[in-house]
Amino acid sequence: MHRIIAAVLAAASLADAAGAQTAPSPGLPAATATSQTAPTFSLESALAAGGMPASSTSSANNNPARSTTATPSSSPPSLPSVAAATAGVGAATAARRVAGLRPNPELQAQVENIAGSGVYKGLRSSETTIGVALPLELGGKRSARVALATARLTRAQIQAEIARADLRLRITQLYIEAAAAERRAEVLAEQAGIAANAFRVSRERVTAGDVGPIEQQRADVLRINAQVAAESAARQAQAARINLATLLSAPVTGPLDRAWFERIDDYGPPRPVDVAATLALAAAEADVRTAGAQVRVARSLRVPDLTVSTFARRFKATNDTAAMVGISIPIPVFNNGSAFVAQSRSEQTVAVAQRNLAVVDTSQAIASAQTEVANAAATARAAGGAGLTAAQEAARIARVGYSAGKFDQIALLDAERTLSQTRQTYVDALAAYHDAQARLDRLTTPAPVNSGDNQ
Repeated sequence: MHRIIAAVLAAASLADAAGAQTAPSPGLPAATATSQTAPTFSLESALAAGGMPASSTSSANNNPARSTTATPSSSPPSLPSVAAATAGVGAATAARRVAGLRPNPELQAQVENIAGSGVYKGLRSSETTIGVALPLELGGKRSARVALATARLTRAQIQAEIARADLRLRITQLYIEAAAAERRAEVLAEQAGIAANAFRVSRERVTAGDVGPIEQQRADVLRINAQVAAESAARQAQAARINLATLLSAPVTGPLDRAWFERIDDYGPPRPVDVAATLALAAAEADVRTAGAQVRVARSLRVPDLTVSTFARRFKATNDTAAMVGISIPIPVFNNGSAFVAQSRSEQTVAVAQRNLAVVDTSQAIASAQTEVANAAATARAAGGAGLTAAQEAARIARVGYSAGKFDQIALLDAERTLSQTRQTYVDALAAYHDAQARLDRLTTPAPVNSGDNQ
């Protein structure tokens, strides 16, 4: 009789456990609990809140959100990193205007033969000279300066694109982290519910006299540990949301896009990437062009400039005037500019070497990211497909068998542990896949076209 009562109670507990796997658990974060009412906060929403157009990311284009997105009503201000890079472009633009300016003329005035003795006492024999001196730049200094300033402007524009791409990657990674933390919280909350039901089944079997009290104690320890893990995961999910909201300077409301997080694009063999067209190589090439322009400036400085002067002199004693013309040119005795040319050439050599190194590093990073994307996608498909189905079925059979007294508690715990590990492996693989895809998108971000020619 006791066994019949225990079997009935165990069946009821198992029904509760099955319901716990499909219904939201009360231990989930607040954002997940309100998923039925609040609109989905998608990756596109996060990028828009950070001032990043969603169409600029290939991952967003390949994975369009199917759910409602919470788009901000107005354009958000630039975040500090992008604002600083944009200010750098403004400074480089002003510097190029300055580089194109010619030297200012000088107004000169002299009074001679004053405050002396005899005929030179006072101003009776003074000579007043007033004139203008105009520096003339030779050797193409002005055009060399403009070329250097233009190269620096192009580099600043590329740096601004790098700042935007880095911010886009950071937002995407924080979104992935938050979405993964939310899914882990769901998984651990389900496991906490299953552990609670297993504890009730063990207590009922102990009451019926089918098993010893040790099974109840073991189930109670597992229930407590599962509850602690679920609460910790819920706090981590909430912290991930706070980190994302802090970066965006905007609230992250509603559930995250679960459909996007669990979607895996078809991924075949690694596709060839033109490294020369990437943003990283554009920055390295801009550094090489800047160094070359600096060499041109150094060479132009070796040519001395002329200063042409014209004066009008008035003689106080006779009240006569006379014109004066002068030319001055520095003599490059101690500094002929050769040291500056040598320094600029060495810096150009460094820039070329760093460009060549950037080609190798970028190619290797892209190949590694492509491999990580493919591996994570394969792991996620396996863990979330046949592997997860088999683990769920094994756990279901173990629960039924344990309630009927056919399996011992060790078999049940092993099946539950395998299911929990498979679910967490699936979530981790999804997070790794999206993170690798985001890093691959960042590495293959195209360079801006003619960024410095249209200013």
